[in-house]
Amino acid sequence: MFLRSEHGPEQAGGAAALSFGRGVDVRKPGMVERFRERYPDFELIPDLGSRIGSPEWFRGAATCAGLCAFVYLLSPGFERPIFGGVPSAHAASADLMRAQSIAPLDKGGVTGTKLAASRLVTPLTDTPERPIIQHSVTLGSGSGLQAALARAGVGASEAARAANLIGDATALGDLKSGTQLDLTLGRRVDKSAPRPLEKLAFRARFDLSLELIRTPTGLALNEIPIAVDHTPLRIRGRVGESLYRSARAAGAPSRAVEAYIRSIATRVPIGRVGSDAEFDIIVEQARAATGEVQLGNLLYAGLNGGGSGKVQLLRWEEGGKVSWYDGAGKGERKGTMAMPASGRISSGFGLRRHPVLRFTRMHKGLDIAAPHGAPIRAANDGVVAFAGRNGGYGNFVRLNHSGGMGTGYGHMSRIAVRGGQRVSRGQVIGYVGSTGISTGPHLHYELYRNGVAINPRSVSFSVVQQLGGNDLRAFKSKLAQLLAVPVGGSRGKPAKTDDAE
Repeated sequence: MFLRSEHGPEQAGGAAALSFGRGVDVRKPGMVERFRERYPDFELIPDLGSRIGSPEWFRGAATCAGLCAFVYLLSPGFERPIFGGVPSAHAASADLMRAQSIAPLDKGGVTGTKLAASRLVTPLTDTPERPIIQHSVTLGSGSGLQAALARAGVGASEAARAANLIGDATALGDLKSGTQLDLTLGRRVDKSAPRPLEKLAFRARFDLSLELIRTPTGLALNEIPIAVDHTPLRIRGRVGESLYRSARAAGAPSRAVEAYIRSIATRVPIGRVGSDAEFDIIVEQARAATGEVQLGNLLYAGLNGGGSGKVQLLRWEEGGKVSWYDGAGKGERKGTMAMPASGRISSGFGLRRHPVLRFTRMHKGLDIAAPHGAPIRAANDGVVAFAGRNGGYGNFVRLNHSGGMGTGYGHMSRIAVRGGQRVSRGQVIGYVGSTGISTGPHLHYELYRNGVAINPRSVSFSVVQQLGGNDLRAFKSKLAQLLAVPVGGSRGKPAKTDDAE
């Protein structure tokens, strides 16, 4: 039975107090407890970082100094180092035993990898060499062929001879970085001399392998041509939920798909292409007889159905310039006039007070403030109708564009074109200056429609190009050849591809 008291439950008639499941110690306090009750503020290890200067701090500092002195007295002394045992030299039997014993690798174990030398081993006066060495070298760049051979151990004279022979078959600068050179080095008569080059073989181009072999008269070059099939790769499929993902899933390279979308977007908004439409992509392909495949530029972009009608676009290159034409030989490029100079517009089109003449009159163009000598570029393709001095315009150039459009450029410091010259969009035709009636270096830019000056900021136009004559016949022939290419075909074994556009 338990009785409740002010100290908690007690066992009736007993001297020991109990808690539920835990006993309470009622022993008399010991020496430490009595000391803490008498000196409650005493700290055996005071904090030397607080109450600096107090009696407790000085007592703690004295205790620390005493402990340091006690440790120093127990030490052997700084002038008397402790020497360890020096292992004795191992005998041949000990080396043999250690080589045959089992030990962890991190402890230096070499179990099963080597045996120690016994008394039966006779040291050799000279180490024999391998008669032939075969290894591969990675070419950093074509111009470093000779250096790569020299690093591989080929003598300087033979490396130069090999580079000259290879240079006769293909330009060294055309060798791609990363080309693997397979070398065979023969036996040398003296260790101080480099090994002779017995054989060198590598893939110089996609359609050519080269091999250097040693003959009785020296190194000779063998050219090994590789047959290449240039039949284009044609991929067709349904647009589905995503034109890009569907074309990639059908096997078209990523850059060709991007070029396809850019080309189609010039004729049909991509958002209007329905999921039932069919895409038709033809890409340049080179398939070697050895199985490697290279993919090149996009040649044809077709789209049929799905609310977009029928679109046929063919890549056409003329004079180094690439354009896209539809099945009828008609091309289209949309856009506005390009800014002829980099700078800020300091004066707009319209009536204004002339800064020099001091009276109000019509300002027929835009003034573009730019540094003296900054390049001035043609706003669009055209022909130079005038290039020379023109009154208050100073050095002046006028270009005639298609569709009755024209542009003028005044106050040039120097003219870079001549009359009758054909220029392309972005071509430099002169440089900013302050000739004629001008208060400082700037470009006066005018835009004409049928000879009448208009606001250059208000024009948006499209330039349409049409092939004709022999170009149109060649275009039709190429289009027919591409449309005759079958869909799909063997892609060859996996190899790196050059999908460019």
